[in-house]
Amino acid sequence: MEIRDKILEIIKDKDYRPKTIDAFYSELISEGADFVELFQAVNRLEEEGEIIITQRGKIMPFESSGYFIGTFRASQKDFGFVTPKDGDRADFFIPPDKTMGAIDGDTVLCSLIETEEGKSDVARITKIIAHSLETVIGTLKKLPTRGKKGRQLYTIVPDNKKYNFTVICTSNEGIIPKPGNKVEVRIVKFPKAGSAAKGEIIRDFGGAYTREANYEAVLHENSIKTEFNKETLREADIEAQDIPDCADEREDIRDRMIFTIDGADAKDLDDAVSVERTENGYILGVHIADVSHYVRQGSALDKEAIERGTSVYFVDQVVPMLPKALSNGICSLNPNEPRRALSAFISIDKSGNLLGCDLKKTLIESKVRGVYSEVNDLFEKGSKSEFFDKYSQLYPDTLPIMEELYRILAAKSHKRGALELETSEAKILVDENGIPCDIIKRERGDAQKLIEQFMLAANEGVANWLHDMSMPCVYRIHEDPDPDKIHRFAIFAHNLGLSTSAFSAKKLHPSMFTRLLEEAKEMGIGTTVSYLLLRSLSKAKYSESPSPHFGLCIDKYCHFTSPIRRYPDLATHRIISNILVGNISDSSASYLSSYAQKAAARSTENEQKAVSAERDIEDLYKCIYMQAYLGEEFDAVISSVTNFGIFCELGNTCEGLIPITKLDGYYIYNEETCSLRCGDKAYRLGDSVRVRVDEIDLIARKIEMSLAGSTGERYIPNRSVRIKTRPQSYSGRRSAANYRA
Repeated sequence: MEIRDKILEIIKDKDYRPKTIDAFYSELISEGADFVELFQAVNRLEEEGEIIITQRGKIMPFESSGYFIGTFRASQKDFGFVTPKDGDRADFFIPPDKTMGAIDGDTVLCSLIETEEGKSDVARITKIIAHSLETVIGTLKKLPTRGKKGRQLYTIVPDNKKYNFTVICTSNEGIIPKPGNKVEVRIVKFPKAGSAAKGEIIRDFGGAYTREANYEAVLHENSIKTEFNKETLREADIEAQDIPDCADEREDIRDRMIFTIDGADAKDLDDAVSVERTENGYILGVHIADVSHYVRQGSALDKEAIERGTSVYFVDQVVPMLPKALSNGICSLNPNEPRRALSAFISIDKSGNLLGCDLKKTLIESKVRGVYSEVNDLFEKGSKSEFFDKYSQLYPDTLPIMEELYRILAAKSHKRGALELETSEAKILVDENGIPCDIIKRERGDAQKLIEQFMLAANEGVANWLHDMSMPCVYRIHEDPDPDKIHRFAIFAHNLGLSTSAFSAKKLHPSMFTRLLEEAKEMGIGTTVSYLLLRSLSKAKYSESPSPHFGLCIDKYCHFTSPIRRYPDLATHRIISNILVGNISDSSASYLSSYAQKAAARSTENEQKAVSAERDIEDLYKCIYMQAYLGEEFDAVISSVTNFGIFCELGNTCEGLIPITKLDGYYIYNEETCSLRCGDKAYRLGDSVRVRVDEIDLIARKIEMSLAGSTGERYIPNRSVRIKTRPQSYSGRRSAANYRA
């Protein structure tokens, strides 16, 4: 019997009493136990969570120890919370003197604190199992003292205010420290309670308050790679020389009326559409660039793609998942150029029901490079549109039929209860130097919604096709909301006068929220209710197991339509391609199942990093833009209420905090009504207010405001700024973090 198993056998005996490792060694020495081997086995068991070692050095079985493992979340005021690993228990409060110097994100071992009333939701950290932090980014400061070897010492002020510990650092070879610059410091010795951490400077981003330094720091902090390695670029250049043909037994459908619709500035055109009216309804063709033909499994391109997981879209640049030779070249469905594609032909009846899906490897040729704004103009004006000549070949048998099908699919989506949240996205315009010069709301017209509905139909059809064949798939799932969050949401909605009787049902359905959102819109509070609902929903993610998508109200759903910019789509394409060429056996199916699991996990992780980076860059550019309006007043709407103040959103989606300390009087926070109240005066979610821009923290990417009086006529500042009297919806960047189809 291995020594590991022997230890487990001893500690799980009902008569076992906790003992030290020395006592274990004394007991096992007669069986030839080696102390080093015993010591290593005990460490492994502790890492695996099978045992714990108490502060007195005694070994106990974890399940009967009264301890629990969790993730520490720090506050800016020294205390924190621990979220248990098992997920079945609520967070525990950790007092300031019980953190053991743990850092935000650390994996820790905790025990409950005994009180006079018994055990409570307060705990202490007894051991830091693993540090999550390897480096910290902040502003460098010079210390007046020197180290033991006479080396100049520095400290940093971390950008992340939750890292409220001191770091004493020295310069690394080749880096000349400049106080006031933003730097990255590698932690070489972690802090303990009451002591400083030690580190070395490994990267200098430049001046701490410059746009460039903060931009680079965000990318680095979120592990966003902007450069491809040489082997990846070499492979991409070779693949880009391909001349698409039907040599790999593709169906040549270049004669069909297939075209793309994208934004005017889009370069990676990975989806095209076609339509055919049938006796029973329609056949929708969704033709996607066959990226898996060029990005072969295990290649340098594939390794780079799964590491990145997704293209990342910033204000003034795109960090692509694949090199431009592919994403903007041979894999882009440019007009009048033959391209390899994977085509999904979805049969849809006259009521919008999906009847089936047929998948084929094809050779296509886009006839028109459609642009959203131009197609929207066509929908509105028809033959009188200035763009009609460009699209004339799509009349009368293509674009009008597509619009007809889109209306049917949209009505079907609404009927089944798919959530239609009032959200908007900011479009930040920059000048020739990359400096933000304007912020407007990004409009979504019928052309954008048409493509959205067609892609939804393709994604659903492909997911059903793979599931019906009992084949692996990277599914896109959106789990049911947390009941406690929905209960709080229902209380808030009820307090607004909305009908919430449906929420007493045992099983939640999206249609409940759809009806409530429609009622809220009629009352003029649709934005407010949508905002709170977003906070109550789960986050969508990828999984190798099929599960309903709550927000879309679809039983099986995957991502198939964007393999240029999303790895899960590429993984799904690869699985489909193996099926279509007959490369399926028991062993290959098993391998593809394992591959789908890996792709799902990595894609979820990378998506979260991308969303975080996109949000941080957007916040940075909003702060830079609003610096020109310090001291000026605007109408705003309260977008969030907390116990420390109110967040207010301007008409251009820029958001700032009014700290509670800036409100006259003693205000009490009511979580159920999302309000701060002082006597008869209250501030609620959705209220209109007049605000003044007081302070902008570029490093923290935050705007601080104060109340400037009641709302009235639009305030016209001296400098031009596009600000509407009241924003129509909550910022889309936050909806993306919570609910993304």
